[in-house]
Amino acid sequence: MDEDWLAGRFEEQRPRLRAVAYRMLGTSAEADDAVQEAWLRLHRSDADLIDNLGGWLTTVVSRVCLDMLRSRTSRREDSLDESPYDALDEDAVEPEPEALQADSLGTALLVVLDTLGPAERLAFVLHDLFGMPFDEIAPIVDKSPAAARQLASRARRRVQGASAETDRARQREVVEAFLEASRNGEFERLLTLLDPDVVLRADRTAVESSRAALAAGHSGAPALASLVRGGRAVAEVFSGRAQAAQVALVDGAYGAAWAPGGRPLSVFVIRVRDGRVAGVEVVVDPEHLAAMDVQLAS
Repeated sequence: MDEDWLAGRFEEQRPRLRAVAYRMLGTSAEADDAVQEAWLRLHRSDADLIDNLGGWLTTVVSRVCLDMLRSRTSRREDSLDESPYDALDEDAVEPEPEALQADSLGTALLVVLDTLGPAERLAFVLHDLFGMPFDEIAPIVDKSPAAARQLASRARRRVQGASAETDRARQREVVEAFLEASRNGEFERLLTLLDPDVVLRADRTAVESSRAALAAGHSGAPALASLVRGGRAVAEVFSGRAQAAQVALVDGAYGAAWAPGGRPLSVFVIRVRDGRVAGVEVVVDPEHLAAMDVQLAS
């Protein structure tokens, strides 16, 4: 086979091969090394016997990456005495429709992938990010297709779990910033933290309590209404409010609560969307509060 023709075919495959290697290894330098090793192996092979060059090269790059990951893991175990990875889960599921796409790999995902065992990482990347079937992944990791499916399933759950934790951490940051701006009466900052279409709802007890406090001169903030829409209107309500509120987990999501003596007397259910507060529900009714799981954050 003409070497120039073969080199041209390889260059056609290079972008995909490098994408696979980068998602496997997490660094550009190692990805380039893996792709170069694939070229060397192709050059030493009888290319006339290769029916599917793209598939053959993907398999070779994957095996090179697997060896590099195992070597990396071995070095870490030698230096850090890390514990082995847990046993595989028995159940296996197909990737969710919203599975991560091959053209979108952030630093956060790379950090999570780096916690996976080499075979788990390879199975997840090849199947979930590049759509390779398990019967083709299985020989690369020296497993049966069912075992390869389990590897990807376990990795997927860990990635999804880490994503959920990241979302929760981001939610807490937004809630804390919202409470701080509210306490300090930072109207313009509140506008940046509120979604333009934010909706504020308050139960009847909250509305009545707010009006009573305002009438008695105990509050400088506007009285609550049962429904307030729009960033500016909601910012006006909260500017100077929530003086004693603190961050709390409300039914598993971050919100806020006024809890003198540790007993929640008012709860803010806060919905965060795209890094902004998109909805706030103020709950004061004792019966409703009793049905909520409220845990004050440290």
